[in-house]
Amino acid sequence: MSNLSKAFTKGKALITYITLGDPSLSATEKLVLDLVRAGADIIELGIPFSDPLADGPVIQASHQRALKKNASLADGFKLVARLRKKISVPLCFMLSYNLVYQYGVDKFYKEAARVGLDGVIIPDLPPEECRMQNAKCRIKEGSGIDTIFLVAPTSTEERIELAAKASSGFIYLVSSTGITGKRKSFAEDLKSLVKKIRRRSKLPIAIGFGISGPKQAAEMARLADGVIVGSAIVDLIAKKRLKAVPKFVASLRQAIDAG
Repeated sequence: MSNLSKAFTKGKALITYITLGDPSLSATEKLVLDLVRAGADIIELGIPFSDPLADGPVIQASHQRALKKNASLADGFKLVARLRKKISVPLCFMLSYNLVYQYGVDKFYKEAARVGLDGVIIPDLPPEECRMQNAKCRIKEGSGIDTIFLVAPTSTEERIELAAKASSGFIYLVSSTGITGKRKSFAEDLKSLVKKIRRRSKLPIAIGFGISGPKQAAEMARLADGVIVGSAIVDLIAKKRLKAVPKFVASLRQAIDAG
C-alpha cells in the first residue's frame, strides 16, 4: 500500500489544494504546514501553467500570480524536499503533462522519487494514452510515484474501466461537469458513479471540484472515501486572508469527522 493509499485508512481523507508560489514560495511552504496542522491528510500542489486545464477563474488567476513570481516545477521539487524534512503527509503535484514533457519524463519521475513526492494528477494525460504508451506512466514500474486519474459524470463505462486500471493511490471523482470553482449543487448520479468505480477498483475514491464549505464536504465524504477542496482555499489566499485558511480547513475537518 502506497503512502497515498494509507492516508485513507485513518478515516475519511481531507485533501487540500493550493497553487505553488501563490502568493510566494515561502508563503506556500508555510501554508502547507498550516494545512497539515489544521487536519489535511493529503496536500495537492498545483504547478503554475499558462493555461491550466479544467481550472476555473479562481485557480487560473492563482497560476498567473505565481507565474509572475517565476514559480516553476523545479521550485516545486525543491519545496517538496524541504517539506519532507518536516512532515510525512502525502504530497501530490497537479500539473499539465506539457510541464512533465518539457522537463523530461524520465527526469521528472526520477526527481519526484528523489525528493519524496507521493503522487501526480495530470488532467490532460488520459488513461488511454497511458495504456498505449506506458512509458508515460512509470508509477507501476517502480518509481514509487502514484498517478491519479479523473472520472467525471460524463465518463463512459470504458473510460471508468481504463481510469480504474491505470490509477494508483486513489481515484479522483469530479463532482460535476465543467471547471473548478464553488458550486451550489453537484451531479445527481454521484452515488451511482461511486458504485461503478467500486465495482472496478479497490482504490479509495475522493470527490473534488466545487466543494466550498463544511456542509458540502460532509455530504461528499458520506459518498466517498475522501474530499478534495481547492478553489475555496485559493480564494482566501487571493483575498490575502492567509490566516483564515487553517481555520477554514479545520472547519472542513470537523464537519467530515462529524459525518
